Amino acid sequence: MKLSQFKFNLPESLLANEPSEHRDEARLMVLHKDTGKIEHKIFKDVLDYFDDKDVMILNNTKVFPARMYGNKEKTGATIEVFLLRELNKELRLWDVLVDPARKIRVGNKLYFGDDDLLVAEVVDNTTSRGRTIRFLFDGTDEEFRRNIEILGETPLPKYIKRKATPEDKFRYQTIYAKNEGAVAAPTAGLHFSRELMKRLELKGIDFAEITLHVGLGTFRTVEVEDLTKHKMDSEQFIITDEAARTVNKAIENKRRVCAVGTTSMRAIESSVSADRRLKPASDWTSKFIYPPYDFSIANSMITNFHTPESTLLVMIAAFAGYENVMNAYEEAVKEKYKFYSYGDAMLII
Repeated sequence: MKLSQFKFNLPESLLANEPSEHRDEARLMVLHKDTGKIEHKIFKDVLDYFDDKDVMILNNTKVFPARMYGNKEKTGATIEVFLLRELNKELRLWDVLVDPARKIRVGNKLYFGDDDLLVAEVVDNTTSRGRTIRFLFDGTDEEFRRNIEILGETPLPKYIKRKATPEDKFRYQTIYAKNEGAVAAPTAGLHFSRELMKRLELKGIDFAEITLHVGLGTFRTVEVEDLTKHKMDSEQFIITDEAARTVNKAIENKRRVCAVGTTSMRAIESSVSADRRLKPASDWTSKFIYPPYDFSIANSMITNFHTPESTLLVMIAAFAGYENVMNAYEEAVKEKYKFYSYGDAMLII
């Protein structure tokens, strides 16, 4: 398929700048992939579509405060540093993006916080905006992490035209987040409240927690018309024995298996056995799912509404059918659903 087939007109007014007041009261579009039928609900209604021994696969990655602002030595110029991933814990080496990049060269020192709580040195160039930096810090790892918490901001996506607030620290995080390492939230999971999780549990729904540390590559613009030529960035994922057992039991019993979010779907499709079962794994994936694609594990999914021409929209079309998805998105625009990270949700069954 071609990238241009995934264009659609998205009014700027439909980009969600704030989360819904209550997590589980965002709107929910239900798309039946076999018929193309669409229903309009609110998120807590997902309860009506699942039964005893069905399984929901949750990505329990935790977003860390990846956006920091520092000052360059000598000039004092303000520099945004976006922490992507830790390369070496002992040496405190990090892969980062810097802005404005033209001002940052190898050997420059950056100072963070009013009293220079952290200092870093640029040790390498990786891409036009990418750098490797080393934090010059002698304290314990616990103290270092605490300083990152103090200095860092919730890494809200750039399209949200406001500063991150203390509330974002909780709302741009799933309630089941555990394993720190993501620079963007697995947003489909943001709609789950503690009350809804409890009600699902009481109904007999099982949860399988996996981890995929979401990187910025998930949202990178596709720059080739031929989708087969697009290369995804690698993201780390972990599937435990317990999660694999829970999912495989549901497959064997022909229950509904729901991937909560494109990140969960990407992780499980990156670890499939020859007999189409989920395998435990601790690995990296650069898998790009585009139509036509034969899914092995999940038979339903929950997702948010995505950007035109994005890898996420392409994956949804592979799962639910191209025409179904493009019709559903046309309906979502008409009905003024909210799009992107803090937006509304879609259940595909």
